[in-house]
Amino acid sequence: MKKKKESLIKGIIYLLFSQIFIKVVGLVYKLYLTNKNGFGDEGNAVYSSGFQIYALLLAFSSTGVPSAISKLVAERLAVGDSKGAHKIFKIAFITFAFFGGIGSILLFMGAKIIAKDWIQMPEAEYSLIALSPSIFFVSIIAVFRGYFNGRQKFVITAKSQSIEQIFKTILTILLVEIVTYMSRNNIRIMAGAANLATTIATIISFGYVYLYYTMKRSEIGQEIKQTINYKPTRIRKTLKKILSVAIPISLSSIISSLNKNIDSFTVVRFLKKIITEDEARVQYGILSGKIDTLCAVALSLNVSFVTVFIPNIAKSYVKKDFNRMKKKIYIFIFVTLIIGIPITVIMFLFPNIILGLLFPNANSGALYLKVSSICIIFMLLNQTINAILQSLGKVNIPLVSSIIGLILKFLCNIFLIGNPKFGIFGAIIGNIVSNVFSCMISLMALINILNRKVDFSI
Repeated sequence: MKKKKESLIKGIIYLLFSQIFIKVVGLVYKLYLTNKNGFGDEGNAVYSSGFQIYALLLAFSSTGVPSAISKLVAERLAVGDSKGAHKIFKIAFITFAFFGGIGSILLFMGAKIIAKDWIQMPEAEYSLIALSPSIFFVSIIAVFRGYFNGRQKFVITAKSQSIEQIFKTILTILLVEIVTYMSRNNIRIMAGAANLATTIATIISFGYVYLYYTMKRSEIGQEIKQTINYKPTRIRKTLKKILSVAIPISLSSIISSLNKNIDSFTVVRFLKKIITEDEARVQYGILSGKIDTLCAVALSLNVSFVTVFIPNIAKSYVKKDFNRMKKKIYIFIFVTLIIGIPITVIMFLFPNIILGLLFPNANSGALYLKVSSICIIFMLLNQTINAILQSLGKVNIPLVSSIIGLILKFLCNIFLIGNPKFGIFGAIIGNIVSNVFSCMISLMALINILNRKVDFSI
């Protein structure tokens, strides 16, 4: 028991520091792009609009998959069924490799239509084409990470993510510098090169997790031979179980991705009614390239705890150890508040200083950051509470709360952005309203479930 506890703490610490490292390294290329002459806020608008469409398709094939796989694998291992856990991995690998391949083809073939007609930013076409292969590779990486997380090998996820971010940063700077010289500051090609770096880094990350898996294959084989409590099931039944967990979790992630895509579809479109198109693009570039990036820092730190706690809560739940499960949930929420409150306060009080330090050549947007910071604590709580609900098997509740948040975000954008009194703040208000209501809905559901099904005495 002591060894398992030490392993859990080690996993949390490793993931936490890796997420800090990843975010710091990731900021390097974002700072580079934003401060680069000829790119700046307008370049960020092109880069981000392409990336958000990629993230949407990616959600169909991989986002939420690691959580789903880790939950199912952890449940099988908790009862000594290593063979069943590995069967889940194999079937999930084939399934999501297929979905990822379809996603890559759709993005590659539809890049021109999406850029020109959907987001009304033709410059994003090269970015979408450059990103298309990575959907396939991220899909299968997600299955590997989910499997290893379920086995409490969190270090593998941390290392693969760190490797991916290091290469993404290095390649972004290298490729953008090359195409800047060759294309004479063509924003379309520069943004495409920056997104191509994401694809290459993803392939390298896949190479790492696959190599680790091949090294551990004999060890996993020995565990499978020693399996107890294995119950043979048809492939169709196992696949149905995987999808019954993965689809609702992935749909919740898709809804979150759609939240960002609402901005890419609506901000420039409605801002053009009250300001010039160039000004609209710059304002969207500030929002997507700087404000969203900074607000996501807290989410990336919190995700390390999400990664660790989902399989652990799932294990306690399947063993019906409700008291232990309750303690883990309390710790989970407490850690989220520890992370979120200081970041929210700092960004609210010192937006000018933060933007001035990070983006000296493009430091506009302090008021945007100040108002957006209000959203951070609700984003984190939403992320945490939804992860808890998913680990308890209540995968539909986060989906419903996310859909309600999406509808509220869409309505705010439609009615507020084109109003001269609000402008770009309509999108920011939409983010706040969306996350507050989603968080409250999920929180009330969690309280109701725990009060009804768990003995709260410690």
